[in-house]
This record gives sequence, C-alpha cells and structure tokens, in this order.
Amino acid sequence: MPGMENVSSLPFLSNTTSSDGNTTWHAGDYRSLQRIMHILSMVVYGVACLLGVTGNGLVIWIATFRMKRTVNAVWFLNLAVADFVFTFFLPLSIAYTALGFHWPFGKLLCKLNSTVAFLNMFASVFLLTVISVDRCALVVYPVWSRNFRTPKLACGIALLAWIAAFVLSAPYLVFRDTATNSRNVISCYNNFALSGDYDAEETRRIWKIRHKAMIVTRFLLGFLIPFSVILVCYNLVAFRMKKRRLTKSSRPFRIIFAVTGSFFLCYFPYHVFSLLEMSKMSSSHELKVALFIGIPLASSLAFFNSCVNPILYVFIGQKTFRQSIFSAFEGAFGEDSLLSALSSKRKSRSISQAEIQMPNGMQLVPNHLPEPSASYC
Repeated sequence: MPGMENVSSLPFLSNTTSSDGNTTWHAGDYRSLQRIMHILSMVVYGVACLLGVTGNGLVIWIATFRMKRTVNAVWFLNLAVADFVFTFFLPLSIAYTALGFHWPFGKLLCKLNSTVAFLNMFASVFLLTVISVDRCALVVYPVWSRNFRTPKLACGIALLAWIAAFVLSAPYLVFRDTATNSRNVISCYNNFALSGDYDAEETRRIWKIRHKAMIVTRFLLGFLIPFSVILVCYNLVAFRMKKRRLTKSSRPFRIIFAVTGSFFLCYFPYHVFSLLEMSKMSSSHELKVALFIGIPLASSLAFFNSCVNPILYVFIGQKTFRQSIFSAFEGAFGEDSLLSALSSKRKSRSISQAEIQMPNGMQLVPNHLPEPSASYC
C-alpha cells in the first residue's frame, strides 16, 4: 500500500503464474475485489487524515500553549507530533490509490512518504516503550522519580527516541524509487537492489536479501523487542501496585494502557502479513489470495492508528460526557496522583516505624508536627 511497503508493485514480482504452471493472478478474476480494496483503503485513509490532522493538531496546540509542561505532557506531545506528521502526508497516499497507483509527485516525495510512515511507526513504539519504563520507574523508584523525573529529562529521552526512529527509517530514503512502465504509469516502490535490471539473477538475489533484512529488522526493533520491554514493565507495575495496595490506577495509567493496546492491535496484523509476504513467491495460491486481501486491510488498520490516540485521550476515564475537550486533555496529560500516593504510603510507613521505635511509650503524632517556615520553601 502507498506509504508502506508494496512489494507487489515491483516490476519483476508481477508474475501471473504460479510455480506449478497454473494461472493464479488473472486481472479479470480480481478486478472487482481490487476495486473494493482500493475504495476501502481510500475511505480509511481519508478518515485517518481528517481525524488525525485535526485531533493531533489540537493535542499539539493544547500541550504546547495551554498546559504546564509536565513529563506526561512531553510524552503525549511527541506521540501527537509523530501521528500528525504522518497523517499530514496521507493525501499523497489517497491520490496515489485514486490514480490507479500512478505517482506524479516526483521521486523526493516518494522517498519522504514512505520514510515518514515508518518514522511514525518506530517513533510511536519507542515512545510507548519509554513511557512504560517511566511508569515502571515511577512505581518502583518513587523517591528517585520525585527528585530526577523532570520535563527536561523527558525531552532529552524523547529526542533520543526520535533519533533512533530516524536511523531505522532512513534506509527508505535510499531504497524508495520511482519507475515508469510502457503505459507511462509511474510507480513508487522499494528498489532494494538499487538497480533497474529486474531480469538479472543477481538483482533478484540482492533484492530478496535486503527485503528480508528490512522486514526482520522492522519486526524485531519496531515490534517484538519494544513490546517485550513494555510487558515486563507493566507486569512490574501491576505487581508493585498490588503489593502496595494501590489497585486503582489513575486516569493517565488507563490512557497509556489504552494507547499501547491500540498500537498493538493496529500493527500486529501488519507485521504478521509482512512476515508472510517474504515467502510469497514460493507460497501457495491460497496464501497469495490471503495476502492480496490481507495486506491492504492490515496497512489500512496500521494507518488508522495515527488518529485513534486523541479519541482515547477524550473518552478514556472521562467522568462526564459533557466534559470539555480541554479539561479531558488536561486530565490525560497532567501529572497523576500516583507519585503522591506512593510518597504518602512511604511517609506513613516511616511514621509507623518511628512510633514503634519511640522509647518509653512515646508516640510521634503527625498532626502535632510544626509547619515549615517560609524560609525553608
């Protein structure tokens, strides 16, 4: 699909016969299905573009100009920027599909369109991983978090996540290319071999090796490893919260769980079909049909993830339906009360221990402690 990898659009992969000689890809057999898939894709892209640009733009504006800079606000602001940039480029994908996969926008935008798509994917999953580590540190090391968990540190970590995402998506600036066929139709595709000689055996070999390397790297670094870290962190969070009897998670926790879950549900099918696609040339006819139908749907679902987060910010944990959008975002991005609760638990435990250790039956009564003077503030 446009913006993501579209292997079937490559000239030397457009075979119409399978290895056993049976014709499997007659245009007449799939023309109606292909038209339906294209219309469905354009509808999904259009909805994602409209909701993504407006929703994420609103998040960026509120988090930047209307709210106090907090660690949570830094995380959600960077997620919104990643989604906003991606959805801003979606009209190119809509036009590409509407024109029958003819790319009139030039080679530079062809490269940028795919690079931005994968930059969004990597940046989002890296930021979600960082958020999970931050949540874990907040629960496991509350004292350290109170002293060192600052918006400045969060900005630095977010910058590192963006740099890592750009490094992993940069190869598409190199491999993405355009080609014109005999009907003057320009395709925007992945030229992994960096060659126009698609009939050469060496070109095919290099293309397959680099294609597999890109898919495996994307799956491991853009999905499997980050989500393994996320699962470990949230299991630690759940264990510590249960141990400290903090069973009711705050609204930012519920939102982060929802955002992480939506990313998993939206991108898991895409990675599955990408892995299956590596063996497409030697696969059965049934699997080819499944890929023909599944890849556009999986790509559309992955694209749709970029407009989901603002909706989650508004509706997850909202107490009243009439709550203003600004109040909803403020509740989502504001620092939750968990750190204060953890600190209170820690103070209460220290006071209880002090009461037990006081000699001669004396007790330390918190209510009788003197208030700190202004000179100590």
